[in-house]
Amino acid sequence: METLKTAPTKKDDAPQEFVSVNPLKMSAPLGGALFFLGLDRSLPVFHGSQGCTSFALVLLGRHFKESIPLQTTAMSEVTTILGGGENISAAILKILEKGTPGIIGLCSTGLTETKGEDIAGEIVLFRKRHPEHDGVPIVAVSTPDFRGSHEDGFREAMVRTIEELVGEGGSPVKNQVNVLAGSHLTVADIDHLRETIESFGLTPIFLPDLSRSLDGIVPESFEPVSMGGTTLQEIRRMGESSHTLVLGESLRPAGEALLKKAGVPYVVVDRVMGIAAFDRFLVTLRDLSGKDYPETLKRDRNRLSDAMLDAHFYLGGQRVAAGLEPDHLYDLGHFLLENGMDLVSRVTTTASPLLVRMPGGKARLGDLGSLEGEARERKAGLIVTHSHGRQAAERLGIPLFRVGFPVFDRLGATHRLFVGYRGARETLFRLANMLWSRDPENRPDTWYPEARKMDSDDWVPLPVTGGGSRNFQGEKR
Repeated sequence: METLKTAPTKKDDAPQEFVSVNPLKMSAPLGGALFFLGLDRSLPVFHGSQGCTSFALVLLGRHFKESIPLQTTAMSEVTTILGGGENISAAILKILEKGTPGIIGLCSTGLTETKGEDIAGEIVLFRKRHPEHDGVPIVAVSTPDFRGSHEDGFREAMVRTIEELVGEGGSPVKNQVNVLAGSHLTVADIDHLRETIESFGLTPIFLPDLSRSLDGIVPESFEPVSMGGTTLQEIRRMGESSHTLVLGESLRPAGEALLKKAGVPYVVVDRVMGIAAFDRFLVTLRDLSGKDYPETLKRDRNRLSDAMLDAHFYLGGQRVAAGLEPDHLYDLGHFLLENGMDLVSRVTTTASPLLVRMPGGKARLGDLGSLEGEARERKAGLIVTHSHGRQAAERLGIPLFRVGFPVFDRLGATHRLFVGYRGARETLFRLANMLWSRDPENRPDTWYPEARKMDSDDWVPLPVTGGGSRNFQGEKR
């Protein structure tokens, strides 16, 4: 199906197509659910139809290869028209009867947002009717499917959680820092960032912490809630931290919310991938802690420098088309340029201040159809996006480097490390090996250029020598 172009529009950030050929972005409710899955004993609930929940459930399960706790208020045609307040109350009561969640995250969907449901007001009514459940926090988030992407839903869930659950600011705890982790970070990324921050003598509180909830836990018994993640006690204590590190430009409003609620100053770290970006991140940690760089990090930096030299022969000048969420595209795009690649196409999902600051030029809002068209037109040799880009890569006959969400046709996506010196080194090797493996394999009779010019009838190998080895240089008859 061809992409249909619209008439020129005054909004430069508006998508330029009438229809989506192959969607690039995931929905805002899914992003909200992803955030709540990083909280300990949390249960995300979608206020919408069962189909809305099933869609997110399948994608999350296929990406993480884990059992995903996700519930729904199961709206029907009748309740959609007459109002779904009773569905919210009934769903929460049933959840509290069957289990003991520590936090319930209620995310709206396109269905209920179109109707105009006031989910925050419904929670207030529920509290009045059932004061016996006041001990379980319920965070209501507006996440309509028709607005934004999963990066937006993730941010909105974080902002609402901070507004609802973080305690008032008190005396700052020495060396305690908050880390607002972006939706593009993997389980391995969060683990590595924690190790790095702790190596400076700092105590981080990650919000959310997917590395403790979706990192391959094998429980002894079934639990209908998330098993691990940021605890409610840790969220309460975030107001006592001395600083907040905001990992991703999209989360700046969350840093603002924490500053407003508890007076905790914040710094936005929009890049943590590659040698230049991680250098700046470590300078920030050194200034916060007053400690020098650990020797292990200095060694990792030297190894990355050597890896950049090794990989440059395979990656230098490579033309790349990338389609990712804004925060992810900004970070990874700079990493690609830093290593000699040319970002010829930049397609993203939602409006962001980063659009005009993207490496290689302004990014456009679009889908995988837009990315495929630009990749073909600009002769890209590599596509960088999630698993839904596999058909485009196959049609173009170029490799696909799978990153972002979802990656469902490869194992270990959540355990791949991208950030820091180590992550950059591993990513360079994966990229270089992917491109290298597509080159034709040389055989003994193809090492010599003159051999390829000769007619097969005129080419005779020399006989085996006395040592038993064959000399593959030939001679004319």
